[in-house]
Amino acid sequence: MAHKKAGGSTRLGRDSNAQRLGIKLYGGETAKNGAIVLRQRGSRYRPGKNTRIAKDDSIFAIGSGLVKYTKKKIKKFNGKLENAQIVSVE
Repeated sequence: MAHKKAGGSTRLGRDSNAQRLGIKLYGGETAKNGAIVLRQRGSRYRPGKNTRIAKDDSIFAIGSGLVKYTKKKIKKFNGKLENAQIVSVE
C-alpha cells in the first residue's frame, strides 16, 4: 500500500516578478546624462530642470549634475493647491 496520497496539481504557486520601482538616485548624488533617477507608476514625482518623464512614468536625467528633490505648491485643474515633489538635476 502507498503511504502518500497522489500529489496532483495545484492552482496556487504563481507570482509575478518584482517591478523594482522606487528612487534610484537620492538627493546629492551625481547623475550622468540618460541615467534613471527614479521609477514610478503614475506621476507622484514630477520632472524639473534637466529631467524628463519617460513613457512608463520613470524620470531620467538629460544632463549631468547633482540630483535635487524639492516640493512646490501647484494649482490643480479644480483650483485646489497641492504639494508636488519635483526632481531636478542641477
